[in-house]
Amino acid sequence: MRPHRYAALVGVGALAVALSPAPPAAAADAQTVTVGGGRPVYQAPEGRRVPVDVMVSTSDGRPLAIPVTVRWATGAGTATPGADYTAASGVLTFPAGSPSGTVRPVTVTLRRDRAAETAETVPLTLDSTDATVGTAPTVVIDAHGLPYLDRRLPVRRRVDDLLARMTLAEKIGQMTQAERAAVADDPGRVARWQLGSVLSGGGSTPASNTPAAWVEMVNGLQAQALATRLQIPLIYGVDAVHGHGNVYGATVFPHNVGLGATRDPALVERVGHATAAEVRATGIPWNFAPCVCVSRDERWGRSYESFGEDPALVVSMETVIDGLQGRPGRLADDDRVLATAKHFAGDGDTDYDEATAAANEGKPWWEQKYPIDQGVTVTDREHFARVDLAPYGPAVRRHRIGSVMPSFSSVDWTEDGLGNPTKMHANPDLITGELKGRLGFDGFVITDWEGIHQIPDPADPTNGGLTGYKVRVGVNAGSDMFMEPNTAEQFEQLLLAEVTAGRVGQARIDDAVRRILAQKFALGLFEQPYASAANVDRVGSAAHRAIGREAVAKSQVLLKNSGQALPLRPDAKLYVAGRNADDLGNQAGGWTIAWQGVSGTDTIPGTSILNGIREVAPQARVTYSADASAPTGDAQVGVVVVGETPYAEGYGDVGGPECGWCTVPQQEEKSLRLQPADRAVVDKVCAALPTCVVLVVSGRPQVVTDQLGEIDALVASWLPGSEGAGVADVLFGRRPFTGRLPVSWPGAEAQVPINVGDADYRPLYPFGWGLRTDPARSRLAAVAADRPQLRAALAAAAWNLDGSLRDAPEVLPLLGRHLRGGDPALVDAILAVVRDAAQAAVVRGTAPADWAALIADAEHAQLTGDPLRAFGLLVRVAR
Repeated sequence: MRPHRYAALVGVGALAVALSPAPPAAAADAQTVTVGGGRPVYQAPEGRRVPVDVMVSTSDGRPLAIPVTVRWATGAGTATPGADYTAASGVLTFPAGSPSGTVRPVTVTLRRDRAAETAETVPLTLDSTDATVGTAPTVVIDAHGLPYLDRRLPVRRRVDDLLARMTLAEKIGQMTQAERAAVADDPGRVARWQLGSVLSGGGSTPASNTPAAWVEMVNGLQAQALATRLQIPLIYGVDAVHGHGNVYGATVFPHNVGLGATRDPALVERVGHATAAEVRATGIPWNFAPCVCVSRDERWGRSYESFGEDPALVVSMETVIDGLQGRPGRLADDDRVLATAKHFAGDGDTDYDEATAAANEGKPWWEQKYPIDQGVTVTDREHFARVDLAPYGPAVRRHRIGSVMPSFSSVDWTEDGLGNPTKMHANPDLITGELKGRLGFDGFVITDWEGIHQIPDPADPTNGGLTGYKVRVGVNAGSDMFMEPNTAEQFEQLLLAEVTAGRVGQARIDDAVRRILAQKFALGLFEQPYASAANVDRVGSAAHRAIGREAVAKSQVLLKNSGQALPLRPDAKLYVAGRNADDLGNQAGGWTIAWQGVSGTDTIPGTSILNGIREVAPQARVTYSADASAPTGDAQVGVVVVGETPYAEGYGDVGGPECGWCTVPQQEEKSLRLQPADRAVVDKVCAALPTCVVLVVSGRPQVVTDQLGEIDALVASWLPGSEGAGVADVLFGRRPFTGRLPVSWPGAEAQVPINVGDADYRPLYPFGWGLRTDPARSRLAAVAADRPQLRAALAAAAWNLDGSLRDAPEVLPLLGRHLRGGDPALVDAILAVVRDAAQAAVVRGTAPADWAALIADAEHAQLTGDPLRAFGLLVRVAR
């Protein structure tokens, strides 16, 4: 039963109880009554009369069996009676029959002394002989008149003023982040531990997973942060890596590998903006995204979180940061969030550990280890700078990223010999020297989940938890905030001891806190610490789903299209099969509702690919059979939708542990080949029908070489998310196929890892490959309207009736003349024409033997701003 439905049922039950007759007096012995505050904290500026609710509740949910008397009084806090507030007391009576949850207000009068001061507290005391006293409310008199509260001052001055007022304990609190679950049962821990941040890990949600419930939860925790003397607001963070995937009802966009396939930076920026609007609408100002890693080995279980295998492609997609954060100075807008570039640096390029994978065989899943995730990047410094560090310079300098997260991985430099790797969380040369020094990053560094726990402690090598050594190494390496989901208090105590002992310097602490505070000011949290529920309708809005549908359509990569099998006729007789045709959970992948994702038809609201087909082509006759057991009847075209089930880090590694607690479909062994049942469905449908279209819904390429001969059209659909109709849009020609491979598609498992630029590069389909279904001549004509010099290239005699190029030797030299100094739209159109010609030569079998390397190198050249080289390489294939 889904959380939102459960909440609705509870509400109905409560209403029924409230309307039922009062119980007889004899029931009083079984009923426990509790009195407490309507909420824990009431915040107000000085000079106000503050109404404070006192609430009575019963253990059985029924009305009070007996009257309850409550004595209240203003108690001893940090505020001074007579100067800051008027001392008061009184008696409240809740008559028998009062419904559980009844509140009675009392009033606390705050005085105005006009002196600049920090926040002060007025706790109320409650006493009753008829009831148990729960959490008594506290009135907080807001801090006022201090420079750091003056929004007119520059952020630097505000930070300086606030930092000078903070104690060491308060500073360490700002450096500490706890998980929602660690404070949910006792929100007062936020104030007691003086936390700077709280996060939701994957699948960590309020009891009712609705946008409004998220706002309420975040605001409740914020109230505790604002009950502290300096009232430094909390910054809440979440992994919204492809839309706000933790929240039921959010728009789930394609994962980054699919966005990389679109080659559309402007669209990716709009995806980022829509994501930010939905995240901020639920009260959250910080997103642990995007992943700007460069995926070099598809056996890695997080490879779909990368935009692609070429750092230049990743850099081009960093427009998502602009979508998340907005223009400089607009971070406080209610539709923007602080973004996080992750994982610095080298994840995606770690070595696959064959020995670990082999040792995993035959072991129960809980004893198996990750063979590549959180591993070691074995590399020289030149390669590391060119590939792994490359995305971070533009993220910092061009896109002004506000936070960066280190990788779980290690780096082992080949220059000084192998076997001495350094954990990235313990690497001052890269975090402080490279990121903060050479690149000039002025945001703050947030560790990954218990990231410093993995730093080996020489004095305690088997300790997988926290030690003082790990804390000081992590802090001194340059991390500023520490994600300590369930060990926040221990971290604070250890760091305090390290500073007191002189092993961590006060200057390092001040630098970390200064960076954190600066982003909180930039986010406008000091002015608007509480989230409004007014924008919850943005979550899953029609406008955002339209963006998602467009992104899905543009992410589809047409790998093969024999006999122009695609696009389909709108009145086609279709036989749709495959387990991923009607499974929204599989379609969305990991980091959706739960950390590892969830298989299932109704995991999230959205449109499956099957339902998208029915929506886009209502005149089509569709027979559906997931396992292809139903008769094919008079169908003429088979559409087989196969691929992977959801996974995330670690449990997605090929040769790694299966997710034993996940849904049954997810417990299958991860592979670069289709699962046996998927292969059987492909064979059965393709053998039975004249035309066979296969869609691969997956986070990485799947080896299909041995079945390719029976497949007429092959599509890489990636992980499209909630808007499956976008897949149908290109299947039926509502939108053309335009996507290009963001990673090389191997011809055999033994080829992996395989990447553009490799010395022996012979994939089944190269990086940048992608057949198109829109006429090349029409594309060129669209950008040549005001360029008469291109008319000769558009002469009808040089083109086929379908708009494809007939006379490449005649047309291509004419086009090549216009690349130099051409505007981006013209350059893209020209290169698209010559790429079509090159791919057509491959399909005809007339391309040179090294065609795959030429096409991939051309794609890299285009991405790095060298269209002339790209053109020349593609021409070599096309001729």
